[in-house]
Amino acid sequence: MAPPKGKGKVAKKKIASSIEQYTMRIVESATCSVCKTPCTRGLRYLALMEKPGAVGKGVPCILTRRKIN
Repeated sequence: MAPPKGKGKVAKKKIASSIEQYTMRIVESATCSVCKTPCTRGLRYLALMEKPGAVGKGVPCILTRRKIN
């Protein structure tokens, strides 16, 4: 026979992570093209979208970065 399981629930400990997490908004090429402060990621995305037949899903914008609490 298997040993009986405990009746009480065990609470898991939350460990504070020392790694900060951020979230960024996804922008498309139209937004990157009119940006006042273009970044290397946005410029690379624009170059890819200029090719014929390119399908893009957007790129994370570093200017819209927010810290997750």
